[in-house]
Amino acid sequence: MLPRSRTMPSRINHGVIEERHDIRHYLQVEVQPKAQNESEAMDPQANHAKCFDDDGRLKRTGTFWTATSHIITAVIGSGVLSLAWAIAQLGWVAGPTVLVLFAFVNLYTSNLLTECYRSGDPITGQRNYTYMEAVKAHLGGWKVKLCGWIQYLNLFGVAVGYTIAASVSMMAIKRANCLHKSGGTDPCHMSSNGYMISFGIAEVIFSQIPDFSHVWWLSIVAAIMSFTYSAVGLALGIGKVAEHGKIDGSLLGISIGTVTHAGTVTGMQKIWRTLQALGAIAFAYSYSIILIEIQDTVKSPPAEYKTMKKATLFSITVTTVFYLFCGCMGYAAIGDLAPGNLLTGFGFYNPYWLLDIANLAIVVHLVGAYQVFCQPLFAFVEKWCAQKWPKSDLVTAEYDIPIPFGGVYQLNLFRLAWRTIFVVMTTVIAMLMPFFNDVVGFLGAMGFWPLTVYFPVEMYISQKKIGRGTTRWLALQIISVACFFVTVAAAVGSVAGVVLDLKTYKPFKTSY
Repeated sequence: MLPRSRTMPSRINHGVIEERHDIRHYLQVEVQPKAQNESEAMDPQANHAKCFDDDGRLKRTGTFWTATSHIITAVIGSGVLSLAWAIAQLGWVAGPTVLVLFAFVNLYTSNLLTECYRSGDPITGQRNYTYMEAVKAHLGGWKVKLCGWIQYLNLFGVAVGYTIAASVSMMAIKRANCLHKSGGTDPCHMSSNGYMISFGIAEVIFSQIPDFSHVWWLSIVAAIMSFTYSAVGLALGIGKVAEHGKIDGSLLGISIGTVTHAGTVTGMQKIWRTLQALGAIAFAYSYSIILIEIQDTVKSPPAEYKTMKKATLFSITVTTVFYLFCGCMGYAAIGDLAPGNLLTGFGFYNPYWLLDIANLAIVVHLVGAYQVFCQPLFAFVEKWCAQKWPKSDLVTAEYDIPIPFGGVYQLNLFRLAWRTIFVVMTTVIAMLMPFFNDVVGFLGAMGFWPLTVYFPVEMYISQKKIGRGTTRWLALQIISVACFFVTVAAAVGSVAGVVLDLKTYKPFKTSY
């Protein structure tokens, strides 16, 4: 195992002088494309334009389809499984309406955010590689640190939530077989700890994928899996409605006095449940926090924001249709007692083999989604450390590890250590607080307004120099304020749910 290279400060700082040196270095050591003619061979600028983008980085290769797969992987997450429960709290009138409204708001603000990838001119302006850098370029000041804390805490929370969701799905495979054998007479209780540890081990391995640009294949697999389990949930819902010959549910959602596994629904619990449902729907659309990072993988021309707008429109349209079908059919099949997780709360346990396929697809999807969400956080920490200790071999040195039939893997010891510690932390916290519904609602509430609405709106106003008090400025502020109140309401409902869970909770001993 021999040292390969040191991560050069110029690749991190992007200073003008250092950047030119860095480019010259790469032109010397990397294999150059064969020149088509003598004049091109004598012109290093021509070769440079073919190998590097306008910021001196290697050419980006992302397309409409890779961006779409990243978005679908991020959007159609475990949140889709809680939509039947969310609609059960809101009813046939408010449920689908709220879901569509969230889709429109997310689509609109995402389009605003795509135009903030470059500062100044959206085609030739300076690139912002991360969400936090975009906020720094357009807003600056204390808002940069606020954005960083919210974004990275949210990403950490998503990792915890996905660990919980994956373990529940893994247990569901075993429970489905148990319930099938017993005909539903055996409750088949089991602990989630071993399954969370298994998921954590898998994520330790996959977290060694160096950066976002190398995750595309995992995103495509995860996107296929998300459609798989969503389709199964939809098919089961349709099948059960057809079997009963009627549609369950009510116009206003679950009624006061309804007896659930958690007890009788009181007037106050009805309010908390309604607010928590808003958080669950918000979580189902939470991908804006990694939009800039996805856009930074897209090649140009055409301009990155044009490709990203098309990918966003296509992805959100497809996912909203799936959400409506899955959420509404789940509610129609099970009614007010729809479980928090459609495929693991066992509104269904037959055909058990189909449930096994669906839950396996969920686990595979969450393995990929975990990486899609965590790569920006990994990159932030590693970039900061490389700036802090640029001469440290531990932080910057890379080593060639030959992989049979797979080329060479570049091992970085700091990346290996810190990412492993990160996965262990998320796994332990998931074992401490294994509340799927409440965690999903709280994460959705925490990230929705600031990252999906507030910062995109404020950056767009700054980018387009929209004057204060103008009609367009007022319209954008009205959207922002309305979404702020929705976020506060959802957060309150989710916190109330966590408080109720804690009354019957024992650390590391929660069973399903």
